[in-house]
Amino acid sequence: MSDDHPRYLAKELDANDPLAHLRDRFFVADDDLIYLDGNSLGRLPAATPAHLDRVIRHGWGDRLVRSWTSWIDWSRRIGDRLAATALGAREGEVAVSDSTSVNLYKLASAALDAAPAGRRTVLVDAEDFPTDRYVLQGLTDARGMTLRAMPSDLDHGLQPGELRAALDGDIALVLLSAVNYRSGALLDMATVNTAAREAGTVVLWDLSHAVGAIPVDLDGTGTDLAVGCTYKYLNGGPGAPAFLYVRRELQHRLRQPIQGWFGQRDQFRMAADYDPAPDVDRFLVGTPPILALAALDPALDVLDEAGVDRVREKGQRLGQLIIELTDAWLTPHGFRVASPRDPRRRGSHVSLHHPEALRISRALATQGRVVGDFRTPDRLRLGPAPLYTRFVDVWDAMDRLRDIAERRAWEQVADEPCRVT
Repeated sequence: MSDDHPRYLAKELDANDPLAHLRDRFFVADDDLIYLDGNSLGRLPAATPAHLDRVIRHGWGDRLVRSWTSWIDWSRRIGDRLAATALGAREGEVAVSDSTSVNLYKLASAALDAAPAGRRTVLVDAEDFPTDRYVLQGLTDARGMTLRAMPSDLDHGLQPGELRAALDGDIALVLLSAVNYRSGALLDMATVNTAAREAGTVVLWDLSHAVGAIPVDLDGTGTDLAVGCTYKYLNGGPGAPAFLYVRRELQHRLRQPIQGWFGQRDQFRMAADYDPAPDVDRFLVGTPPILALAALDPALDVLDEAGVDRVREKGQRLGQLIIELTDAWLTPHGFRVASPRDPRRRGSHVSLHHPEALRISRALATQGRVVGDFRTPDRLRLGPAPLYTRFVDVWDAMDRLRDIAERRAWEQVADEPCRVT
């Protein structure tokens, strides 16, 4: 962009964007409302309502219980689609079920049961997403183990050298996010996995802010365990079921703690005792939410057409535009970039620091008609989703934010807490 950052340059970027046509594959009710919160909830794919209607009317309405002859394998079938499209995993290593927190509990518990004897410490990032820490707090408390939270920089995240120094012979499990939920800081999964393996432990990865936004290569990076949600960059819908990944060579060694009938070998034999399935199905629990699973098929169709590499390239450029315009327009008003500036070290969202970030976020939504979000302690988080966010959307959003800043419009906004920020 030139020094004065004219809007027409953003329009030229859109004109040359190979993914531009995919915006039409999403439902956009109001073209004037700029949506920069795709890292919290992705837009509705335009094909999803009709697809769900067919599942409801034909599968549930016409065929009734007979539809279970196809539904029974959907957790695995969609898991295999996700593995091939977005995770770089092999067939039979991914299942879609439950929530991210429940899957995290299942895999963390199984990993701790299989850890070398005598190891009593679980290592987490102190600035990771709270539910990850909460789940591990419960597990370590129940087992009389120690949860060690590594401090990390709010803007730049955990550094591999810091992690390597923390790995010792007492570490039973490491839990990390590939992309930090607040700053967008990106970890090198291969480097971390190698360091953990050398220390005799494993890493359980949370991919919630990575999957669908950056290329993930679970097989190539030597990843053992991972979980993640499907309602952010994957556009599966609010509360869409999460996924879990277990490397094929580990599956037979791990026994998850919630022993439900969907994880049972030959489940319809109704055996008296639990006998886990021999593959990734052993990490399933109960009857899957079929309608929620169905919404993932049209969403994955769009991502598959785009290709994650092209999504990543556009996501980096959208983020760089946010940073350029912040430097040019917002720094004089007390903003600073609170994410890694190197696009190779950042996911697809960018955070901006400002002491009044909460009220600015609210003013931006109500007065500027730009939907981002706020994260504690003082971060405005902007998450352009490459499948449907245009470069001109980013330019307009930052221009509206500049107007909010120049007018100090947030001073008219209350700062009382609310449940959703």
